[in-house]
Amino acid sequence: MTVRMIVLNGGSSSGKSGIVRCLQAVLPEPWMAFGVDSFVESLPAAMQNSDAGIEFKPDGDIAVGPVFRELEAAWVAGIVAMCRAGGRVIVDDVFLGGAGSQQRWIDALGDLEALWVGVRCDAAVAAGRELARGDRVTGMAELQAAVVHEGVKYDVEVDTTHTESIDCAHTIAHHLSAR
Repeated sequence: MTVRMIVLNGGSSSGKSGIVRCLQAVLPEPWMAFGVDSFVESLPAAMQNSDAGIEFKPDGDIAVGPVFRELEAAWVAGIVAMCRAGGRVIVDDVFLGGAGSQQRWIDALGDLEALWVGVRCDAAVAAGRELARGDRVTGMAELQAAVVHEGVKYDVEVDTTHTESIDCAHTIAHHLSAR
């Protein structure tokens, strides 16, 4: 079976988006990219900071409600459907629920094969990136740096603390070609 999906999991400001762009440049076939940030941005304004939707707390914590989970399941199913139709997809996600978040993807994938990638970054470095970006709630990067990896099983892990996105992409591409 051929890998149709690459799932990158890491905390906020860990460098996932840069790796995705580099993967698209180095992989020989075209791969589409979808990220959880785009999914969140696609939600109606009423879903932002609501108990039913997604709430960004002042300390950087994030809470999601039942309507968010329902829409997220539809988003995941749609991405999996693209893979079943022959597309190749790179997903940039933040597993706030650790292993439980990964399990939602595994359940949706069924018999489709995925390459699971852990994107790690030192919490202090990620917090510095978060501050420099200016578009995140302060504290998210530090809170998420370790929790998103709890109980998650990976095929390959990269660490962006001192490694450039392109080098991480080459590491991932090598693991993909070896499967």
